[in-house]
Amino acid sequence: MKRFFDKTRLSVSVAAASLAIVMATVAPQASAQDAKTEALERSLKQLEASMQAIRSELNQLKSESARDTQKLMKMEERSTSMEKRQTLEAQKVTRIEEVAASVGKRPDSKSHMLFFRGGFAHSNELRNGVSIQSGGLGGAGGQADRDAWYIGAGFDFNLTNDAWGLMPKTSVMSEVMFEYKEYGSKVRGNALPAPGAGVNVSQFTLTAAPKIKFLEGYRFRPWIIPAGLGIHVISPPSESITVLIPGVMFGAGADYRIWKDLYVGVDARYHLTSGRNDGIKIDGVTAGGYLGIGF
Repeated sequence: MKRFFDKTRLSVSVAAASLAIVMATVAPQASAQDAKTEALERSLKQLEASMQAIRSELNQLKSESARDTQKLMKMEERSTSMEKRQTLEAQKVTRIEEVAASVGKRPDSKSHMLFFRGGFAHSNELRNGVSIQSGGLGGAGGQADRDAWYIGAGFDFNLTNDAWGLMPKTSVMSEVMFEYKEYGSKVRGNALPAPGAGVNVSQFTLTAAPKIKFLEGYRFRPWIIPAGLGIHVISPPSESITVLIPGVMFGAGADYRIWKDLYVGVDARYHLTSGRNDGIKIDGVTAGGYLGIGF
């Protein structure tokens, strides 16, 4: 544009100078009509040529300006198109990351669980009691085997999914569970039971414990119980008719979501008590599987 204005000023100056020369030339020669007319015609032709040059230059500048505008618009369109492509690529990458992060996770997981257990139990020592093998008034009787079967059920109540901000994807649950173990149903009794009657040797256990469950959001979730309270009810009772024995429980296991809110799992638990109680020691382990229902 600056070049355009410079050329315009130059052309106008030339035209004005030419007109001034014509006027200065014509004025002293007023009597020479033909010379004046001829000079005026030449000046007009020069002025017309200058104006024509100005118009040509203006048209050229307009064409160049239009081309520059088109180039600028194309550049803006390309820039907008590149920004759109970059946005789309970023969205694709984000979606891929979300899909990758969700692989193996359960989309509709529930926080709490009701489970039913069953399996094998083993006591560290043989069971005595008031109506079976006894050193007291009842005399000698039979003894149950150290191996047993058990059934039970429990409830997990979720407290937090990140261990209160200390461990991401780590749930802390409160577990309440009970189980029934049977070591023998027809154990030979001593003198106390009715003659020929078999004695049922069993044990009922009620526990409450914290359960730490890892891999929150995934189908497969291992867990541990660092320590929990256990209350054991034994039958037959001890020689002093003691039936309640407190203890500590430790456990570990894992479960897997098979379909919707149904889970299968395996676990192992160890029960520890504080020494013998009237000659009875019930420390032992249980191992088996469970079926869970999330809610």
